[in-house]
Amino acid sequence: MSPFLDLPPLGAAQFAAIEDQVAALLHTTADVIVQQGEALLPLEAAVRGAAHPGSTALNIVTGPYGQTFGNWLRDCGAEVVDLAVPFDRAVSAEQVARALLEHPGIDFVSLVHAEAATGNTNPVAEIGAVVREHGALLMLDAVASVAAEPLLTDEWGVDLCVIGGQKAMGGPAGVSAVSVSERAWARIAANPAAPRRSYLSLLDWKERWTDAGRTVLPHAPAQLEMLALGACLDRIAADGLPATIARHRAAAAATRAGVRNLGTLTPFVPRDRDAAPVATTLRTAPGTNAAELAARLDPALPVQAGGGALAAEMLRVNHYGRAASLETVLAVLAALADATGADHRPEAAELAWADALAG
Repeated sequence: MSPFLDLPPLGAAQFAAIEDQVAALLHTTADVIVQQGEALLPLEAAVRGAAHPGSTALNIVTGPYGQTFGNWLRDCGAEVVDLAVPFDRAVSAEQVARALLEHPGIDFVSLVHAEAATGNTNPVAEIGAVVREHGALLMLDAVASVAAEPLLTDEWGVDLCVIGGQKAMGGPAGVSAVSVSERAWARIAANPAAPRRSYLSLLDWKERWTDAGRTVLPHAPAQLEMLALGACLDRIAADGLPATIARHRAAAAATRAGVRNLGTLTPFVPRDRDAAPVATTLRTAPGTNAAELAARLDPALPVQAGGGALAAEMLRVNHYGRAASLETVLAVLAALADATGADHRPEAAELAWADALAG
């Protein structure tokens, strides 16, 4: 029998230890629940637990996931105020503060930290301070930012922080996690519409697992995915989280510098401070179809066309996890140069990589 199938059962103590590793990664003392599914599971669970008829939510839209959250919030009966900005930039704390001032009844804010689909990232620390002063609850989608940029859950006042392991952590897609603050637990418990006896129920996990001392798992765990999550957490701890973050920042800086040097593509997110370190999005030249360009590249390279309406004009370079390396960045740049007829010289990317690691 394969050694990957002939494994001892994953017990409650090991499951709880992995949750504690996630809490350390998120810099939180709040409860952390690891769920057996892709990150959309805890994201929807958080929204449906906290939103209800009579509540007013500020939904910050800087990419496609913000649009999804708005749909869930409306489905829960909440009044939704959308704060949408162009997908090639970040939202500012000033814009959030203005929206909260104009709608004083807002009691819930949903925000995506980094949008891998559009390549932007938002200033969570500044936004968190504004939301905390207003008194609203803050839910953060940190699936694409965790391990790629700083994520200080407690310090930033994030009440519900959702992560997945499949991007910068370099782990599995089949498990995800959410940290839940005491304020968030109180709000969910007071919500008569919060899911119960459901896979979307955070309260079920709290009652049957967290409050019960984490001694008996409420269901059979996804063992291989949990072991993979533990392994990637161990690897990040061994490498050091600052070094992991620095590697992703360097990959983004090198990709952006190399693309600008090519001259045949431009960064979709023009300002470096708005650019996510997990993925770099590129705008193709007029008359060049991004999907057709991506189809001509080696499928082993971490490059794809943008989604939906952006498929014709945007390329996405996914430099996360093991792909956050100078070798991968240079291979992508060489392929893009060949496909667009540009002259590729690696010096600009190499210098940007070195400068990012040094700084």
